[in-house]
Amino acid sequence: MSSQLIPPKPTVQTPKQATKPQARLNSAFKQLWSVHWWMAAFYLVLFVGGFAMEQMSEEIALREHAYTLHKSIGALTMALLTLRIFILQRVWWRKYTRRLPKINGEWIRAFLLHTAIYVFMLAVPLSGFFLSNSYQSGNVPFFWLTLPDIFPQNSAVVGLARNLHFWLAYTFLAFIVMHMIDQQKYVRSLWRRANQALKKMSVKQS
Repeated sequence: MSSQLIPPKPTVQTPKQATKPQARLNSAFKQLWSVHWWMAAFYLVLFVGGFAMEQMSEEIALREHAYTLHKSIGALTMALLTLRIFILQRVWWRKYTRRLPKINGEWIRAFLLHTAIYVFMLAVPLSGFFLSNSYQSGNVPFFWLTLPDIFPQNSAVVGLARNLHFWLAYTFLAFIVMHMIDQQKYVRSLWRRANQALKKMSVKQS
């Protein structure tokens, strides 16, 4: 019998093969989630540290080290933001090439809120660069390195840059609070998990 009359055997995917694309998607999502929490932790340090630095006297030697750490972490958040956007594009591509989002009022509200947060994640450290560069050239350290200037030194705009950095930072904080309220169910579940973990640790230690 001719081999052309014999139908080819159907290709049967094993469970491992069938779930491989989903595993890749989950991997990208987990990377995005990890970067999210790293950036959240760094921004918490920036906000707390920025408030503490304002209370320090200029004569305190710790103030200079605090500014170095503040600027270094601010520069680090910009690098993480670049990585975050790259991973987000991968997640969106894999998600929305299969099915477009259902655009409604809730989706538009969430999209606008997240877009505003991403804009502030870029604008706040950039305004910090503007303030530091305007005050003095070569004034943005990245731990043991010195980053190149983005803006020219200009003492005439230092006051403007300081106000811009201050108001952008606290407006960003307001949007973070809005985001937490929007995700209050998830925040409460995280709080419960943290409390349970602390209770388990205390029981083990006792």
